Amino acid sequence: MKKLFAMLVFAGMVAFVACGPSAEEKAAKATADSIKFADSVAQVEAVQQRIADSTAQATAAAAHADSIAKGLIKEPKK
Repeated sequence: MKKLFAMLVFAGMVAFVACGPSAEEKAAKATADSIKFADSVAQVEAVQQRIADSTAQATAAAAHADSIAKGLIKEPKK
């Protein structure tokens, strides 16, 4: 009976180890995770650049309007 139990435990351990992901699957998952991370970083940088561009445009427009209000430059003809 002990031998049967030992064989069943051994078979269960082999089955448990065999069910895990292979090295190729682990490598593929790591590659996919790094690509997702890089894409996320690129998206964040793109949003930051759009915010910086919008801020620069708003600052330039405000400076232009301020210069017109102070009479330093004439209002452009439309």
